[in-house]
Amino acid sequence: MEIRSTTDQDLDAFVATFHTALGRFSDAPGADGGGVWWAATEMDRNLLAVTADGRPVGTAGAYTFELTLPGQVVVPTSGVTAVGVLPTHRRQGVLTAMMRHQLAELRGRGEFLSVLLASEAGIYGRFGYGPATYTQRLTVQRHQAAFAAPRAVRLAAGAPAGGSVELFKRADCGRILEEVYDRYRRAQPGALSRPRRWWELGAGQVPTAPTARHVAVHRGADGTPDGYASYSMDGDTLTVDETIAVDDAGYTDLARFVLGHDLAAQVVLKHVPAEHPLRWQLEDFRAVQPGGETDWLWVRLLDVPRALTSRGWFTDGELVLDVDDPFLGEHHRHLLTVRDGKAECVPTDREPDLSLDIRDLGAVYLGGTAPSALVRAGHVLAHRPGAAALADALFRAERTPHCLHWF
Repeated sequence: MEIRSTTDQDLDAFVATFHTALGRFSDAPGADGGGVWWAATEMDRNLLAVTADGRPVGTAGAYTFELTLPGQVVVPTSGVTAVGVLPTHRRQGVLTAMMRHQLAELRGRGEFLSVLLASEAGIYGRFGYGPATYTQRLTVQRHQAAFAAPRAVRLAAGAPAGGSVELFKRADCGRILEEVYDRYRRAQPGALSRPRRWWELGAGQVPTAPTARHVAVHRGADGTPDGYASYSMDGDTLTVDETIAVDDAGYTDLARFVLGHDLAAQVVLKHVPAEHPLRWQLEDFRAVQPGGETDWLWVRLLDVPRALTSRGWFTDGELVLDVDDPFLGEHHRHLLTVRDGKAECVPTDREPDLSLDIRDLGAVYLGGTAPSALVRAGHVLAHRPGAAALADALFRAERTPHCLHWF
C-alpha cells in the first residue's frame, strides 16, 4: 500500500472513495464544484491510500485555516477532514498509516497545531487529538421567552446606546456575513477562519453555503454590522443555524428578535457555547432547555514548546509537564513558566508536576477542558498537591473557547 498526495485529476476518485467509506453515493462533481462540501477542497493537501494495483482505499484531507488562541492570538493551523477507509480495508493499518503520513507532512510545513471534527469520539485520541471545545443546542418555548429586566446597568455612563436588527435573505448578504464572522473569530478563542473561497464557492454548510435562509443582521449604534442570526422555519419551529455577535449586547438583541418571532411555538438555537447566559436573561429560568451537548473542535499539538509559547496567558505560575506522545514515539519534559501574559517553555530534568498524554494537553490547550477534570478522570497524574489547581488557573482562557465552523 502507498500513501500519496493527490492532484486535481484525483478529485473524482477522492470524493468517490470517501463517500463509499461512509456508505453513501456521490454524483460526479461539477466543473467548479460549486455549492457542495468539496468545493473548497485543497487537492494539494489531500492524501489517497492506494493498493499495489492502484485502487484507492482510503482518504485524508486538510484545509488551511487560522485558529484563534487565548489572548486573541491568531495562528495558522490545518483542519483535518475527509478521513475514511473502505469497509473492505478497515483494521488493516490503513488509517494509522495515513494519519502518521499526514502528521509528518504537517510538521514538514512548519505547523505546530492540527485540528479536526471527530465523526466518532473513539477514533482520534490514539492519534494525539483531544476534545478542546464544546457546543450545545438551546430550545426555548416561545410562550416562556419573556426577558427579565436586567439587574445591573447594561451600559457604562456616556457610552453610545442602542442597536438595530435588519432582515435579509441569505443570497443578499454574503459579504456582510463574511465581514462580521471575520471580526468575531479574531476575538473568540477556539474559532477558525472561513477563507474567502469558502464564501465565494458556497462550500460547507449554512451560512457559507448559499442555502435559502433568513438572516437577521445586527448593527451597532454607529450602523456597522456586528452580528447576525441565520434561521429557517419548519412548521412552528424556528431553528437558528448560527448566531454570531462581537459582544453580548448584540447577541441579546438577536436573541430577542428570534424569540419574538410570530407563529413560532419554539425556537432552537444551534451551536451555543457552554455557560451561555441566555437562561439567566429570561423571567423563567427553566424556559431554556439545553440539549445536544457535544465535543466539537479537537486539537493536536505537533510542537509543544511552540504551542505553549504562542497562546496568551492570564495567570503567572510555573509547571513541569511530563508529556508522552505514544503515536509519534516521543516523550519530553517541559518547564512552563508564565509571567505577565507570556510563556517560556524549555526542556528540564526537574520532577514533574503533571504527567499527561499529548491528547490531554490538546484538550486543555484552549482552556475549554479543565486539567483538574482530567486528573479526577485518571487521565492526568498530579504529582503534588495544588498542581491541578494551578494548571486550571494557568490554562484558562479569557472566555469559553468555542468553534462554529464545520469542515
